[in-house]
Amino acid sequence: MNDPLRSILVGTLALTVAGIFALVLTYYRIPVTIGRDKLQRTNALVIACLTFQGAHFVEEYATRFYERFPSLLGLQPWSATFFVAFNVFWLIIWVVAAFGLRSGACVAFFPLWFLAIAMIANGIAHPMLAVRVGGYFPGLISAPVVGIAGVVLWKHLMALTQRAGRSRMRPSSASELR
Repeated sequence: MNDPLRSILVGTLALTVAGIFALVLTYYRIPVTIGRDKLQRTNALVIACLTFQGAHFVEEYATRFYERFPSLLGLQPWSATFFVAFNVFWLIIWVVAAFGLRSGACVAFFPLWFLAIAMIANGIAHPMLAVRVGGYFPGLISAPVVGIAGVVLWKHLMALTQRAGRSRMRPSSASELR
């Protein structure tokens, strides 16, 4: 495996785990019926989270997170092009999910669960990275706000969903497996 690809795969491993967790939540938690007011509040919360996440991305880019983070792990720095494309891709997915939320489709929840988990992880990881390097680490200034917003979004998503019925979690008969 070439070094740039290895750096990207290893460096984003925590996000891969977050994505798997988001998929599990999407499968095992189903949306509940919500009123128009709650839907508008949810969309406003998602827009606020996207604003905070966008500001976090700008801070990371301006302070060269894409070079410093992989280097801290002993990996080759990422290209600025990859870092921007990766972040813009997810911002677009999250905007589309905010619109998809109106339909109540389960699939719209996956990116939002991922957003909440990623924001919480950022709120924890950046201060830890700063402690590790003994000073500022790219993304540290916006990380606490991002982390708190992620917790609020998590709680909101929990309120908008409920645990799926037992039949979805475990088939009760062989006929349900087909």
